[in-house]
Amino acid sequence: MIVPMAAGTAADFSNDTWWIWVVKAVAIIVFLLVSVLIAIWAERRILGRMQTRPGPNVNGPFGLLQSMGDALKLLLKEDINLKGADRFIYVLAPFIAAFSAFLIYAVIPFGPEVSIFGVVTPLQLTDMPVAVLYILAVTAVGVYGIVLGGWSSNSTYPLLGAVRSSAQVISYELSMGLALVSVFLVSGSMSTSQIVEAQSQMWWAVALAPAFVIYLISMVGEVNRLPFDLPEAEGELVAGHMVEYSSMKFAWFFLAEYVNMLNVSAVATTLFLGGWRAPWPLTLVGDGMLNTGWWPVLWFVAKVWLVMFFMFWLRGTLLRFRYDQFMKLGWKVLIPAALVWLVAVAVLQGLLQFGDLELRNVFLGLAALLVVVLVVSLFWPDRKADAPPEDAEPVRSGRVIDPGTEFDAMAGGFPVPPMPGQALPPSPRKQRAQETAGATTRTGEGEGR
Repeated sequence: MIVPMAAGTAADFSNDTWWIWVVKAVAIIVFLLVSVLIAIWAERRILGRMQTRPGPNVNGPFGLLQSMGDALKLLLKEDINLKGADRFIYVLAPFIAAFSAFLIYAVIPFGPEVSIFGVVTPLQLTDMPVAVLYILAVTAVGVYGIVLGGWSSNSTYPLLGAVRSSAQVISYELSMGLALVSVFLVSGSMSTSQIVEAQSQMWWAVALAPAFVIYLISMVGEVNRLPFDLPEAEGELVAGHMVEYSSMKFAWFFLAEYVNMLNVSAVATTLFLGGWRAPWPLTLVGDGMLNTGWWPVLWFVAKVWLVMFFMFWLRGTLLRFRYDQFMKLGWKVLIPAALVWLVAVAVLQGLLQFGDLELRNVFLGLAALLVVVLVVSLFWPDRKADAPPEDAEPVRSGRVIDPGTEFDAMAGGFPVPPMPGQALPPSPRKQRAQETAGATTRTGEGEGR
């Protein structure tokens, strides 16, 4: 029977002093920076093996120094600034994205209480009764860096990447939040340390399997990874919101993307995979000895990298979604499935708390049923609409567009691409060439007469 825990946090920070906070904060920053370098190398090596090629293998043993070379390259490249950009926001945007990314790990527990230079303290910088809401809030702020970066560049492709990103975050944060609410219900808390404590008997990835699946899909969309990398689709938008950035400003965006991958992996580990607790067979060793001391750091890092490998695997396996498929998955599949599962969890949790029924088997049965429904809905064919006749004129926004109509891209004060059926006016150079050719033709005709 699942019993809610008392409000508050399970971690005790009463012994912490200012220098302990500094040590923990520096350790988290170093961990993230080193993990980003390893992630870049690991992704290339893993994708190389999946695609039957070696990957980085020249700089250092197994190519381990390749990421260091890439970082130095970004540091030494020319820093280009656009004349037409909003200079202040253009420079501020990458810092917003990176700064927000580094704040998530502040509430992530790496392990239980340990002794650091004689001070007994939890392996966690801080915790609060609403720690998961803090994570969602910081994640929402981070998207402003992407949106403002695309808008301030004063260019078409970055703007499209920024608009796609805002729509993507709104769509997939809803399903992600709904998936996490079921964890709050069964844990009885939004504190990350208490959620880990509540999984001492069973990981929520097992008891709340549909919520875990929905979260995994939503987190990939949240961090703009294949098959959901619409904001920075290399084949369509070159690099999306980062097109007009170079040198270290580009590096900040790049760093934020990989740190966010580590963030969502840590949240998945903490909320669904038992946090720093050892996997089931290892919990029996030495009467739980492997869940004490510094051992839990190893289990936490291993779980985080297991989720990271899942994202690398997706990138090497799946193709990018079309935008309509992407939005359909978010609004018509994930959000309804998350709502249905949330209602089921609320009802069953109420019966567990106020009744004498043991419904753990019903929980697992409903989870399996919802996973099957979710998988079937992904492959269910759409009802095809009647195809329009070939000679039909294109219709957009309720009006017929006259084919060949010239389109003023700067009519609204900002460059906007033409819609199907519209044509951009000739460039000034091409217009001058046409006028010169026309004048030459008229002169030749006059001489002929």
